Amino acid sequence: MKNKRNKVMLLAGIIALITMLIFSETYVKAGDNENKYPFKLPALPYSYEALEPYIDTQTMTIHHQKHHQAYVDNLNKALSSYPDLQGKTLEELLLNLEQVPQEVREAVRNNGGGHYNHSFFWTIMGKDKGGEPKGKLKEDIVKSFGSFDNFKKEFKDAALKRFGSGWAWLIKGEDGKLKIISTPNQDSPIMEGITPILGIDVWEHAYYLKYQNKRGDYIDAWWNVVNWEQIEKDYK
Repeated sequence: MKNKRNKVMLLAGIIALITMLIFSETYVKAGDNENKYPFKLPALPYSYEALEPYIDTQTMTIHHQKHHQAYVDNLNKALSSYPDLQGKTLEELLLNLEQVPQEVREAVRNNGGGHYNHSFFWTIMGKDKGGEPKGKLKEDIVKSFGSFDNFKKEFKDAALKRFGSGWAWLIKGEDGKLKIISTPNQDSPIMEGITPILGIDVWEHAYYLKYQNKRGDYIDAWWNVVNWEQIEKDYK
């Protein structure tokens, strides 16, 4: 009786292990496919109203469902006739734009950049966030900018001075120091092989419904939704 029970338990364990392995393989493949053609709009990690009152529900809905979706759709359209590009990840495409045929290079740059930037942007915000970073990131910010308040001042200045549409970013340079840069349109640090640490979208569609032409007010309010916990996790 005892041997029979042991065999049943062993068989159950084997079945559970096989199921876990199958699930894991499926999960990995699904994750890989999400970062390759055909690209898909990622779900937000929070509800559309979660960032109220700092970023309004209507702006979040339109920004995600219309603007980001358009970047995804246009990127897929640009790649639809280029099977040799369809097996590349988004990062591989953006890191090697010179290898993309000239006929679709601008479309891949603009829409691929828009897809990458927004996918990143959604993850660094959250409900009831804000405050200041801690640990290594806070130490490096103070080391690079003198203080956290001075970092915020310089970051806001870069975001305000970006003429027209674009982004402001916090990155780590080749010398290991943190730096603030801005990029036009949907250009991204990833195009230069640099993974961004923090970034703010200063296209008008990111803030105009609530803040109109007051970009500075939008930037000030945005600090209240910055998810430093996630940013620190990525930074490590």
